[in-house]
Amino acid sequence: MEAAVLMEREGRVAILTINRPDKANALNEQVRIETLAHLEAIQNDDSIGAVVVTGSGDKFFIAGADIKEFAGRSPFDQREAMRFPRVFDIMANFPKPVLAMINGFCLGGGCELAMSCDIRIASDKARLGQPEINLGLIPGGGGTQRLPRLVGSGNAMRLILSGDMVGAAEAQSMGLVDQVVAHDELRATTLALAEKIASKSPLTLRVAKEAIRASERLAIEEGILYERDLFCLCFSTEDKEEGVAAFLDKRKAEWKGR
Repeated sequence: MEAAVLMEREGRVAILTINRPDKANALNEQVRIETLAHLEAIQNDDSIGAVVVTGSGDKFFIAGADIKEFAGRSPFDQREAMRFPRVFDIMANFPKPVLAMINGFCLGGGCELAMSCDIRIASDKARLGQPEINLGLIPGGGGTQRLPRLVGSGNAMRLILSGDMVGAAEAQSMGLVDQVVAHDELRATTLALAEKIASKSPLTLRVAKEAIRASERLAIEEGILYERDLFCLCFSTEDKEEGVAAFLDKRKAEWKGR
């Protein structure tokens, strides 16, 4: 069976490509299983500092879930199919930075997967949306929860209740994507940022991600205290000592990840 998810390396960056071009890179069980397997391997590989997720070809990032899998399913069947660990949640809580390289249509489960990433960079040709309402469904991969946090409840209502798509520029203006670049510059721009991030202390990246993610669940007062505790925790690391020494010595830091 042909791999549904391809993995390649560029420096300290792992690139995961959803490889179902004949199916618009739609998410199915094979994609989920292979993505989770790659993420587990990446998590245990200290030579990888960041992850980029994209779709094969120039037209689709991920066009959504494979609708053929929905036909005839009972509620119990679907609940079993959505058992944990789910790829959306694993990606959202992944200890290493994950960037979505959105190279085309990013819809339904594809949009939810992109929202599970830490940073979203989109081609100017990309279109994004949550069209589940057109199937008599609602988003089921975290869309009703993550989308309002990114774009506000009004924009989330508009996208989810209408099923409409938005272009990359509008998606950026509402906060759904973080950067829009010319289609031909997407890969170079995304990998340059991923490599820059991967060059930082892996331990500090993990702590920084945890602090930022905490802002989604904590009140501002609690979040400030949590940030303080994590900041102070960094003072117990070798990487903090190395970073300060390198700054004072005017040299590049050599991170230990400890």
